[in-house]
Amino acid sequence: MRNVRTVKELLVEAKDAAELMVDLAYAAIFYGDDALAREVLRLEDRVDELLVDLRAVCMLAARTRDDADQLAGVLSMAVSIEGIADAAEDIARVVLKDLGVPAELRDDLRHATEVTARVKVRPVNELEGTNLRGLELPSRTGMWIIAIRRDVDWIHGPDGEEVLREGDVLFMQGPREGVDEIRQLAGAPPRELPEPPERGKLSHLDRAVDLVVELKNVSEVAVGLAYSAILLRDETLAAEVSAIEDQSDELFHQLEGWVLRAAAELEDPEELRGMLHLAAAAERIVDSAQSMCRVIEEEGPPHPIIAAALSEADEIVAEAIVAAGSEIDGQTLGQLRLQTETGMEVLAVQRANRWIYRPRRDHGNHAGDRLIAIGPEEGAPRLRGLAGDVRPEGEDGWIEPQDEG
Repeated sequence: MRNVRTVKELLVEAKDAAELMVDLAYAAIFYGDDALAREVLRLEDRVDELLVDLRAVCMLAARTRDDADQLAGVLSMAVSIEGIADAAEDIARVVLKDLGVPAELRDDLRHATEVTARVKVRPVNELEGTNLRGLELPSRTGMWIIAIRRDVDWIHGPDGEEVLREGDVLFMQGPREGVDEIRQLAGAPPRELPEPPERGKLSHLDRAVDLVVELKNVSEVAVGLAYSAILLRDETLAAEVSAIEDQSDELFHQLEGWVLRAAAELEDPEELRGMLHLAAAAERIVDSAQSMCRVIEEEGPPHPIIAAALSEADEIVAEAIVAAGSEIDGQTLGQLRLQTETGMEVLAVQRANRWIYRPRRDHGNHAGDRLIAIGPEEGAPRLRGLAGDVRPEGEDGWIEPQDEG
């Protein structure tokens, strides 16, 4: 091992890197960008190193049978993270191997409310020498810097004091229109993506594309809900992940049928290969998320290191109950602009016994709704403030970070 690091540090970095891999892999598909796809492979090597070190540290830390039983949950998490990273690598290789992605799929991805992008800070720029807090990029562009690659080093979830340098490679998330704004600040030319075309009558290919996008969406929700279930020790959330896994199986079976029908419409059916690879990778991500939830299905709470690691990750899970008369009550997600105001993305909403995954901008919020969101740590209290959720941490499902024993 290169450095002696704690289990928590290794788990946090591996989780953050695997999630970034998924974001970058889909961005590589969206832009048809080989450079983004190669970043995914770089991160895959890093995740492999981290998980080798994590397994070694766990073996050294297990002095008794009880230690081994508790750390088994950590190792189970590591296997799930590895599965997510491997699936992200497969998505990236669709681009690198030129397996074929229909233009209709890229057009459909442009309807997403959030995209991931990469830009290198050029010699002539407006970012160098200023820290992220001073740049105020979320309020100026709607984009959040989720990671920085500086030479061979990675900075996941950089804090507000991080000063940008020429040559930094920035990875960001936010609305599509914010990408060119940050590229301009970094001294890079705009991508100038065209608006997605309006659809006419749905073809067999259109239906197949819709299913691939739906599989992408449910895979991202499944991972977020799995982390939520573990952090909040919520078995109902874990059950939702299992339901999503069943849904993903059905979506994949439907996709196979529509792809076969679409092949008869196309002059070159080869471009459909990439779609099947993408869908299979998304399904494996859901399987890994479900596997992760087994940590809370075992008797007794998961190892405190797991909760602590999820609390300190680049993107954390936040829960908020909407209070009557709060700023969120009665407003749609589009009106609230939560992602710009707080950096938090709402993954799911629980209303009574019903769950709404990936709610749209026109989704109206009501008192009593339970929001599950993911984003930067500083965004969680802002979200709870807007929701009027005044519960102290540790109460009704909030899990306070615990020190490693």
